[in-house]
Amino acid sequence: MRILDKYILKKYLSSFTLVLTLLIPIAIAIDVSEKVDKFLRHANLSVGEIIEDYYVNFVIIYGNTFMPLALFIAVIFFTSKLAGNTEVIAIHSAKISFTRFLKPYFIGATIVTVFALTMNHFVVPRSNKIFENFNRTYLKKKKLNANFITNVNLQLGPNDYIFIKNYTVDRSIGYNFSYEIFEDNKLSQKLMADNIRWVEEDSTYTLINYSKRFLFKDRDSIVHGNKLDTIFNFEPKDLVNIDYMAKEMNSVELYKYINQAKERGVSNLNSYLVEFHKRSSLPISSYILTFLAVALAAKKKRGGMGVNLAIGITLMFVYVFFLKISEVLGAGADTNSFVMVWIPNLIFGGLAFYLYLKNAKN
Repeated sequence: MRILDKYILKKYLSSFTLVLTLLIPIAIAIDVSEKVDKFLRHANLSVGEIIEDYYVNFVIIYGNTFMPLALFIAVIFFTSKLAGNTEVIAIHSAKISFTRFLKPYFIGATIVTVFALTMNHFVVPRSNKIFENFNRTYLKKKKLNANFITNVNLQLGPNDYIFIKNYTVDRSIGYNFSYEIFEDNKLSQKLMADNIRWVEEDSTYTLINYSKRFLFKDRDSIVHGNKLDTIFNFEPKDLVNIDYMAKEMNSVELYKYINQAKERGVSNLNSYLVEFHKRSSLPISSYILTFLAVALAAKKKRGGMGVNLAIGITLMFVYVFFLKISEVLGAGADTNSFVMVWIPNLIFGGLAFYLYLKNAKN
C-alpha cells in the first residue's frame, strides 16, 4: 500500500469515527431530555440499569442507524478539505487516475461494510431485544402483556389452521381451541377443545373436553372425549405474535422462521423479508455513499466545503426518504420485498456511477 493510500485511508476512518462520535452524544442528550421524567417515575430503577440496559443498547442501535449518514458526511468533509488544499490536483498531476484515487476509499468502505454487516445481522438484534424489553417495561404508557395472548390464528400448512381464543405463555395453556382441515376449500375435519396444554417432556399436546367432527358428503360424524394426547406441527413459541420480534431475532433465527412459515403456507411474509434484506442493503450502501461523496467533493468548488456539505446532506435526506418509502411499500402483500428494499441503493448507485464516469473522463 502506498503512502498516499495509507494517508487517505487514515483520514477516511478517523473522520468517520469522529463524525459518528459527535452524532451519538447529541442523540443521547436529546433522548435523556425526553425520557428523564419517565425514568424518575420508577423508584426501583437504578442509574446502572438505565445505562446498561437502555443507553448501552441505545448507542449500538442508533450508532448503527447513523453509520451511513456519518460516513457520507465524513467522506465529503475530508475529501472537500483535500480538494480545497489542492491535494487532489497534486494527485492527478502525479498521473494518478480518478479510479486509482478511489482505491483507499474502497478499502475503507469494505472495512465499514464488514463491520456494519456483523452489527446488523448479529449484534443489533440482541440489543433491540434488551432495548425494547426495557421500553415495554418502563417507558411505554400502555404496557404489553406478553404473557397473555388473545385470538391466536396460525396456519400450519396449505390447508390446516388452528385458532385459540386465549393463550397463557408461561403456563403453555390455551383456551377455546379449534383445529380445522380443508379439502378443495371446504371444511373436512374440525377438532375442538375447551383447552390445550403443551407437555414439554413428550413434545405433545393434551386436549381437555374435546370433540372431533368429520364432514362427509351425506353426513357428519362427531366423536367426544374428556382427554386426548396428540401432536401438532407447531410449538408454543410459534403462537406468540412476533411482528415486533422480527427486529429482535438475529438473521439466522429470522431466516429459519421465514422458511418455516413458508412451509406452513403463510402467504404474506414481506414484513419479515424487508427486515431480513434491509440488514444487508444498508451496510452495502457504504460503497455507494462513499463513491458518491468522493465524486461530489473531489473538485474544488466556489463556496468550498459548505456547498459540498449542503448538497451531500440534501442527498442523504433524499436517500433516507427513499429508504423509508421502500420499506413501507416492500411490506405490502403484492410487492417484491427484495427489489423494494434495494431500490434506493440502485437509484443512488446509478447516480454514483454517473458521477464517477464524469470525474474519470476529466
